[in-house]
Amino acid sequence: MQSATRLTLLLCAAWVAALLYGEMGAYWAAHLSCSWPSASSSSPSPSNHVKVAVIADPQLMDSTSLGLPRSSVALQAAEFFTDLNMRRSFQSVILPFKPDVVLFLGDYFDGGAHISDEEWQDSLFRFKHIFSMSEQRTSPHVPIYYLSGNHDIGYSAFHSVHPEVISRYEKEFGPRNFHFLSGKVDFVVVDAQTLDGGAKQSKERSSSWEFIKTLSSGNESNPKILLTHIPLYRPDNTPCGPHRSSPAINQRIYSAVMDQGINYQNYLSKQTSDLLLGLLKPTLVLSGHDHDQCTVVHSTPFGPVTEHTLGTISWQQGNLYPSFMLLSAGPRNSTDSSQEVLTNLCFLPKQTHIYIWYIFQFVVTVLLLMFWPTNGLSSLPYVNTFVSFMSSAGADLFPISKEKDDAEDGEYEMVWDAEGSMHLVKKAVARPPITNSDSKTTGRGNVVARPTARKHQPEPDSSSVHVEMGSETAPEDGGKAPRPSKWKIRTVLQRLFRVVQSVAIIAVLNVPLYMMLLFKDWVDR
Repeated sequence: MQSATRLTLLLCAAWVAALLYGEMGAYWAAHLSCSWPSASSSSPSPSNHVKVAVIADPQLMDSTSLGLPRSSVALQAAEFFTDLNMRRSFQSVILPFKPDVVLFLGDYFDGGAHISDEEWQDSLFRFKHIFSMSEQRTSPHVPIYYLSGNHDIGYSAFHSVHPEVISRYEKEFGPRNFHFLSGKVDFVVVDAQTLDGGAKQSKERSSSWEFIKTLSSGNESNPKILLTHIPLYRPDNTPCGPHRSSPAINQRIYSAVMDQGINYQNYLSKQTSDLLLGLLKPTLVLSGHDHDQCTVVHSTPFGPVTEHTLGTISWQQGNLYPSFMLLSAGPRNSTDSSQEVLTNLCFLPKQTHIYIWYIFQFVVTVLLLMFWPTNGLSSLPYVNTFVSFMSSAGADLFPISKEKDDAEDGEYEMVWDAEGSMHLVKKAVARPPITNSDSKTTGRGNVVARPTARKHQPEPDSSSVHVEMGSETAPEDGGKAPRPSKWKIRTVLQRLFRVVQSVAIIAVLNVPLYMMLLFKDWVDR
């Protein structure tokens, strides 16, 4: 019983450690593993740069995500744990970097273009709660900029039929095409969903291209960063760099009938991409949409342009390694072109791996409680042999000097050799002969053979043995002996009771801790 109690306490401690790391420590580790970018690994990040935190594709789950009704408990549980993970990532990992600007690259709701106004408002409330800036005590009024994504307004074939989705989006998140200045860098935001295909006289498409052409003739002294939700064109099977965790996705374009626009596309067309790069001449391109990290370099007449496609911040959107980006924009009086724009890709806790670890630890807990010996490990076969072997091996490796026993002490005499040197020689001790009148001894040299005493013991009577065995198998009262199957069933039931009892103790101690860790990060402080 003491062994089972010690095992239960040990498992309780293991669960406390797992919960503290999975629900809190993993986010601290993610924050400590990243930093603001610098020109070299040995130099710190410039303090006069404008610091921008970039986030892509939160894509909050809704009724379109799993095909379940809004009242479904499974959907509500999935929404809660997904929202909680993103809130922790934002509040515990991103905000402690104290960014000057927060930038979202689109796709805020999973079914943003298709859900009802009531569900859209509910998703908007959740979004503001997840990415609340009230936790930012030092500077709560950090500017936030939003890009439109295909999950927010749809593609040209959709919003040409449902223009209300654009007005609903712009009412809460602002215009779809704009630019802003941070430090010396000009950030250009374009509505990529309207750039390709569709009717030539589309109002949304025309307004987007007019905005781009207006910026192309503007001030070119400041470096530009192009922000587009849909990545620029890249050939099929283009390598995405070392941070990619899934196979590269090739181009797919689904167009609506009768030239009514595009229903879906992975990347912008090559013609549109070349035109964007030629008109804006950006030094860097940031995009989302792909849900996985990808870095490519575009060849242009004015030099190579790097594009970073950011992975999603949500662990429920097909990426096991959620991420975000820290970007430093040089100050307006900066003359060093090498430090005008610096980026660093940062990774968030692997929430899927944490939940898998919880399941694995639960299975190991049940198996240990079920099969742990009642008397501890010492009752297992070969354990004592192993312990004895390790003890003897340790004694051989690390011998311990012992004092001589008094029985081993003898008399010594001084002997001088021919050269006059003295030596101590132990005297031989004469031992009295061993006599035994009841035994015969035969010897040669120092070897003595003695017959055992069992020779003079009476031989057991076979009949008495038979009677004794019979008495064990047949009780005197004539009753039947307990069947082995009943004994096994009783042992299994005792084991099950011990498992249920120990699991209940572990749950009583750890469930309140887990609930506290959950709602500690969910409730606004």
